[in-house]
Amino acid sequence: MTGKATTWTRAGGHLVLGGLGVLCAVPIYWLFATSLRRPQDVSSAALLPWPLSLQNYADAWAALDLPTLLGNTALMATAIAAGQLLIGLLAGYAFAAWDFRFSRALHLAFVATWLVPFQVTMLPNYVLLHQLGLLNTIAGVVLPQLCSALGVVLLRQHMLGFPRELLDAARMDGRGSWRILWTVVVPNLGPPLASLAVLLFINAWNEYFWPALVLQRSNAVLQLGLRSFMGAEGNDWGPMMATAGMACLPVLLLYLVLQRRVVDGFVRSGLK
Repeated sequence: MTGKATTWTRAGGHLVLGGLGVLCAVPIYWLFATSLRRPQDVSSAALLPWPLSLQNYADAWAALDLPTLLGNTALMATAIAAGQLLIGLLAGYAFAAWDFRFSRALHLAFVATWLVPFQVTMLPNYVLLHQLGLLNTIAGVVLPQLCSALGVVLLRQHMLGFPRELLDAARMDGRGSWRILWTVVVPNLGPPLASLAVLLFINAWNEYFWPALVLQRSNAVLQLGLRSFMGAEGNDWGPMMATAGMACLPVLLLYLVLQRRVVDGFVRSGLK
């Protein structure tokens, strides 16, 4: 009886997870389905987009400089993710490998930044960028986001589980802290670094509010290009959905390819 109960429990769990997965996939399916409808059928509630049409993608391509927007978005997301990953790696290594005064307090301060709403730091950052002359630039979007509390906490968790014997052996071998980090620690943190890089890149790629504030009226990144199809007389849903689909496609493909590393990185860190 116990074996049958366990089987039914697992089947029920898989059924619930499958149902939740379908619910999560419905908005994405509807986005691409709407983008593939004919312009006159965009408001249709039919489940299947038939006949298929690429006219919405052609209209979006004609209205926006999509290669430039994709390039700017990729540059912005890559710079933010790389900066957050580097700072998270250095800070996580310091918190995990060294014992120094106020280390716990500093770590808790990093964690506490999650409790600070973005709206609290938004105006000071905006004023600082204005004084530096970085408004309406990609650098202005990137600079205030170069540190991520998620990166610091996640990498610290992984490094706390790193064998101390290896670090001690590397020190006895005459290696300094900098060489130990790059020749011993980093090569053994492949999965968590890859998973964190994917998450940070996706988060930066999907960013809308901060780029809209810094870049103001400029449609310099793909997410802001969606505003071109919004007007006082109504929204042009077909090209808008086509543009949104093209904005989603790179990160969807990236996650599908590397999803095992993302899950593995969080499972091993002990975070859920």
